[in-house]
Amino acid sequence: MLYAMPDKSCSIIKAERSENRFYLYSERGMYRIEAKGAGIVRITYTEREKFSEREKPGVLQTAVSEQWEYSDDGEKIVYRAPELVIEIDKKSASFTYYDGSGGLLLRERERDSRELEEFQSYELSGEQEAVVEKIVTPDGTKEVIREAARVPGERFYHTRLHLQWQEGEALYGLGQHEEGFLNLRGQTVFVHQANRKIAIPMLLSNLGYGILMDTYSPMIFNDTVYGSYLYTEADDEQDFYFMNGGSMDGVIRQYRYLTGKAALLPKWAFGYLQSQERYETAEEILQVAEQYRERGIGIDGIVLDWLSWEDNLWGQKTFDKKRFPNPEEMINRLHAMQVHFMISIWPTMDEKCENYKEFKEKELLLPGSNVYNAFSEEGRRLYWNQVNEGLFCHGIDAWWCDSSEPYTPEWNHKDRPEPAKLYAEYIDTTKDHMPTWALNAFGLYHAKALYEGQRQAQAASGREKRVVNLTRSSYTGQQRYGTILWSGDTEARWSTFRKQIAAGLNFCAGGMPYWTTDIGAFFVKSGNQWFWQGDYAKGAEDLGYRELYVRWYQWSCFLPILRAHGTDCRRELWAFGEPGEPFYEALLAANRLRYRFLPYIYSLAGAVWLEDASMIKPLVFAFPKDAQVTDCKDQYLFGDRLMVCPVTEPMYYGVDSVALQDVPKCRKVYLPAGERWYDFWTEECYEGGQWLEAPALLDRIPLYVREGSILPLYKKDCCFVSEHETGEDAIEYRVYKGKDATFCLYEDAGDGYGYERGEYELTLLQWKDAEGELLKSCCNR
Repeated sequence: MLYAMPDKSCSIIKAERSENRFYLYSERGMYRIEAKGAGIVRITYTEREKFSEREKPGVLQTAVSEQWEYSDDGEKIVYRAPELVIEIDKKSASFTYYDGSGGLLLRERERDSRELEEFQSYELSGEQEAVVEKIVTPDGTKEVIREAARVPGERFYHTRLHLQWQEGEALYGLGQHEEGFLNLRGQTVFVHQANRKIAIPMLLSNLGYGILMDTYSPMIFNDTVYGSYLYTEADDEQDFYFMNGGSMDGVIRQYRYLTGKAALLPKWAFGYLQSQERYETAEEILQVAEQYRERGIGIDGIVLDWLSWEDNLWGQKTFDKKRFPNPEEMINRLHAMQVHFMISIWPTMDEKCENYKEFKEKELLLPGSNVYNAFSEEGRRLYWNQVNEGLFCHGIDAWWCDSSEPYTPEWNHKDRPEPAKLYAEYIDTTKDHMPTWALNAFGLYHAKALYEGQRQAQAASGREKRVVNLTRSSYTGQQRYGTILWSGDTEARWSTFRKQIAAGLNFCAGGMPYWTTDIGAFFVKSGNQWFWQGDYAKGAEDLGYRELYVRWYQWSCFLPILRAHGTDCRRELWAFGEPGEPFYEALLAANRLRYRFLPYIYSLAGAVWLEDASMIKPLVFAFPKDAQVTDCKDQYLFGDRLMVCPVTEPMYYGVDSVALQDVPKCRKVYLPAGERWYDFWTEECYEGGQWLEAPALLDRIPLYVREGSILPLYKKDCCFVSEHETGEDAIEYRVYKGKDATFCLYEDAGDGYGYERGEYELTLLQWKDAEGELLKSCCNR
């Protein structure tokens, strides 16, 4: 007969307060609870003799609050802070979380709510060279280790936290997911980096609390018949922050309090950015910029994709002198047209280039790889020095840090891998190159290299240009490094377009403010690999693709960043028609609307910095108790007052320009309950809590404004952000009556870091509904 081997008891046998930290002890392990504010605690659990002293990069807030107390009645321990109460069952050591008034937020599983399983990690041996295969993909040449000697590394834990959600509770965040789900309930989410996937270990509830796992390894969220839990792949201990924000916006503010304020982007970055795969010469770039100016289409930036370097010298941070003989002159000419210049740079380097040789000589490459070691301060410093000496010196305005994962094993397959297999492959691939505890964090350190390098270089020179870094990978705290995230190399299908909306909303629900997409998708045509599966073999000649592109562009005008990019066909607006033709005119109208909205948009960006706000968010942020919006995937808020309802179905043409018959030119829209809504286009007012058919002709995206709102818009069209007149008469203030309203208009120099020193202007707009009066006053802090 087999005998059950009893585990060590998890019952709490001792509790003590020491240096304003709360410690609990059991036979199995020990807990440390640290108050980080009125509604924030850090909870750490280990089964080792002491807590880890590893310095982790995401959370900056180290201060511990003393504003808490505890009691022990023999059966339970109660930790009490002003806005958070935790009840701990002494027998099971399971925690239950309440708000400051005693309202239930979350329960842990009643038994064995925490599981830690120790394992031995392994790393490449430096004594034997690995056998590496190079695989050429559209995402660059990938190096795959086929044979290698490995030696034991550190010991880590797989950790698991079992939780019990409340009935009807909805969950969001954990990064960007291409599957198209919004509410995460009932899902399994593999939280790791990939080309079309961004990992953010923050979970947000419509009950107004959040959980930030302080892990830098891959992670799994599960809410299925196999249990409801958060699993982390490789940690010294189980370590997380529980935040009671009182609202979903409140949790975002708490996240930024812990991890740092989001850097403010320059004003030009909120204009239109033109990109494609790829512009090949300086002459071509200048011609495109000139044509935008001649046509009177708004543009504020143009992007040079990969291969700025000489042929076959992938990742070299200098210009090809044949195609870009005088980069400084090219950039100066762009600047004279009020067009800014962004360039693609990579963390990988071909062995033949001088940049690689310098990293190799100084032993600053990741093991078995041609990727620089961003985890090393010396590696980051060398990377920036190469960028500065080869590129930034010419006057470049912004960076596109492509492939910042930088390992994407899913692109090595012809057929799409299953999500669980992809998760395992990501771990198996990256653990040979990166620290086991930090497999999700390369992009964070890479962004740190660019941000700190540029700011230090500018401090020495006396110049100030805000860091702009378009990148594909993000992690905890990366908002402080001036990063814009985009959704990777998607394919042109209406189904993809629909899923992108939810992908961006969940990403921004994780505390990151700046997100965008390749308008019209990256891949337009269909190839022989799983990711190259667009529907439009004729590219922009297909009227079906033109319609999809228009709808995608209209939606993107109400994202934080407006940017076109992709392969298979040109992406300039005139590739989709000429003046007088419907698709061109619809794109031009959307472009002009974006520029009219700039006072509103830049004020939202100012609130991101000043108030730790979000630019886009799911409707549930404002209407957490409205069951109709908890899983509303195709409507969202742009700021607090404007609801955007993208058109996500074709109405005019199918694939191969096949005309669609009898398709209504409208879409179904839900107006959240509890207030009235104005149609932006007609100013007709509707009661909330109902569905309606919103008109959606080709040149219109349905937009609705909440009653009691003020929208500041420029009165005139313009072609770049600094073209607008300044002063009292430049802006019109649209008031949506029925309630008193306020709006804080943010203005500053548009670039430089004076805003960090308080060099900005805030104008408080107040609408007094009973009096019918709009008041304006300065409200600088």
